[in-house]
Amino acid sequence: MTWSTRELAELAGTSVRTVRHYHDVGLLEQPERGSNGYKRYGVAHLLRVLRIKRLSDLGIPLSRIAEMGEDGYPRESLHTLDAELAATIERLQRIRMELALILRQGTHSDLPPDLAPTAAEFTEADRAYTVILNRVLGPTALGSLREMLSTSDAADLAMTDFDNLPADADEQTREKVAEQVAPYARKLHTTYPDLNTVHDSPVGPERAAQALALALKDLYNEAQFDVLLRVNRLLTTTD
Repeated sequence: MTWSTRELAELAGTSVRTVRHYHDVGLLEQPERGSNGYKRYGVAHLLRVLRIKRLSDLGIPLSRIAEMGEDGYPRESLHTLDAELAATIERLQRIRMELALILRQGTHSDLPPDLAPTAAEFTEADRAYTVILNRVLGPTALGSLREMLSTSDAADLAMTDFDNLPADADEQTREKVAEQVAPYARKLHTTYPDLNTVHDSPVGPERAAQALALALKDLYNEAQFDVLLRVNRLLTTTD
């Protein structure tokens, strides 16, 4: 008694396409053909398909199954799979915890929960810039950023005029705002000296610095960006 491809697939609880794919990737040997040219599958083929399907259902990739050969108890592969599943479960649990915090806080999902509450009080430009900071800064600067945002004086009245500065603000207004912001910026630089550190950035220091510079130019309006340049000049001159 032999079976056709369709009959083998039905017996194994799979599809003809899957059986053919097993052939294509070298998992299942080609059977002999009858005088009519049709494939003739036997019990050995059925067992092989059932075992492949079982391992596949457990989550073992076909490429790894191919490496096992006919091993009926692939201990090493099963241990590897178990470790991968444990890591996946841990990652999913962490994601669920973050989702719970986001839902409870009602904050944006583009920032970690420990940054989102403070960022909710930001302007749209500040929040967008913080999203980029969270990506390009390394552990050193991110630690300072989190510490800064967690302090009660993270916000400053000096920044109110900056936030409300129109793009067409005149020269006198820009200079006035820059002089108001400079002491606050100097305070941040003194209190959190690692805030501008990019040496340990996950994207590399040069790319991080470039991304942050471009973000400042694109996210803030023309007058605000000019004020930031003026503040930088004031700090540099003073220092």
